[in-house]
Amino acid sequence: MAAARRRAAVGLGLAGGACALLGVCLLLAGPAIVKEQVVKNVRIDPSSISFGMWKDIPVPFYLSVHLFEVLNPTEVLNGAKPILSQRGPYVYREFRYKTNITFHDNDTVSYLEYRKLFFRPDLSNGTEDEYIVMPNILMLGASVMMENLPNFVKLLLSGALAGLKQEAFMNRTVGDILWGYDDPLLDTINMIVPGLIPFKGKFGMFVGFNNSNTGLFTVYTGMKNISRVHMVDSWNGLKKVNYWRSTGCNMINGTAGEMWPPFMSPTSLEFYSPDACRSMTLVYEQSGEFKGVPTYRFVAPKTLFANGTDYPPNEGFCPCRQSGIQNVSTCRLNAPMFISHPHFYNADPSLVNAVEGLHPSKEHHALFLDVHPMTGIPMNCSIRLQLNQYLKQVSGIIQTGKITPVVLPLLWFAESGYIEGSVLKQFYTNLVLIPSILDYLQYIFLGLSVPLIISAAVLMMMSQRPTYEKSPCDPTTPSTPPQLSETTPLLQDTSTSCQDAAED
Repeated sequence: MAAARRRAAVGLGLAGGACALLGVCLLLAGPAIVKEQVVKNVRIDPSSISFGMWKDIPVPFYLSVHLFEVLNPTEVLNGAKPILSQRGPYVYREFRYKTNITFHDNDTVSYLEYRKLFFRPDLSNGTEDEYIVMPNILMLGASVMMENLPNFVKLLLSGALAGLKQEAFMNRTVGDILWGYDDPLLDTINMIVPGLIPFKGKFGMFVGFNNSNTGLFTVYTGMKNISRVHMVDSWNGLKKVNYWRSTGCNMINGTAGEMWPPFMSPTSLEFYSPDACRSMTLVYEQSGEFKGVPTYRFVAPKTLFANGTDYPPNEGFCPCRQSGIQNVSTCRLNAPMFISHPHFYNADPSLVNAVEGLHPSKEHHALFLDVHPMTGIPMNCSIRLQLNQYLKQVSGIIQTGKITPVVLPLLWFAESGYIEGSVLKQFYTNLVLIPSILDYLQYIFLGLSVPLIISAAVLMMMSQRPTYEKSPCDPTTPSTPPQLSETTPLLQDTSTSCQDAAED
């Protein structure tokens, strides 16, 4: 019986020791194993899981565009407040792919990323053939740009506008407004003021956006330093741009806006946007989950488009107007254009009150990025921006009428996408599920080791308990009184017999 207990105790002890050893090994080596797998699979390397996602983005991206129609153009020309009606969305499926991928010896890779857009009428509220009344962006923009030129130049332009039957507001199709139309005014302006608008061809809000690239990016691969992966080394060969008035505002910081270095902290992230001509910083808002994948949500701070008075670091982006809009004229051929959040969300209330028809809300108009912090890969995102034009009466150009100075919303758009299907499954299995299993196993093994070792110790103690053979002299053994006979002494000492027996 004791031997069986000893064997059981040894078996339980060995099992408990093995569980403890495995638990400790996973506790010590598990994080290193997970980290190695993450590093291996998020760096820009043809053998990594994320390389295919980086090269040809498999996530379905959509560009949704909302246009603002002016309902009272005649009244606006007479100084009235513009009344706007939001039209759309006009939705486009966006495909992105990289070409000219060239790896360099300094741990960087260069590439051109192209985007192609295809209209999706089934997802849209309207067609590209619909007509919308909007400001004559080219004419009104050129008027403001020529405001400080001699009067005879402005009168010359005004006469040319009359001859071309150009008016302050136009009624054109959605397709023309977005993707361009032939406008003889373009050649006329460049003839009157050579180089004022230095481009030829069609004029539209998104001309050059479709079937085009975002410039030559050179980013770090992370092969030598994973903390630098996806960080921009240069854009079009530049370490900084020259659009703005301060070094800080001109710096090209962060990534190209697609992925970030792994093992993120809940603080902030940065990316360079060629469309906005600047680097942007988003701040951590909250932790959450997207289809089972843990995420950090990053949003735009109120200071993103604040003016230099409210936020001094933004002084380099001036000349500024109210907070909530950023002057991008220096990177848009000096045209009086501004970017903001849709419906002037998070902007100075005076901008919203200057027009009718805007209803800013966080749910519909705030931009966000949901990023998996362990890998730095976005799970779900929606980048929302609005394009605005500064309109006013310009003396000498009668077509501008009596327009009250106003920053008028033209359109807002959202580039949105999220990981789904087989891509999400592969990502979840390799970079979420397996690390989680390893994390849980270490505690399971450690938890099992405790009762096994305790059970082994108890059985070992039980097997070591001493056993004794019972004898007549054992005080615990009940005895029967000896039978008396005629020859038995009445005063016989029973202890003597025991001693005698022991001696025998």
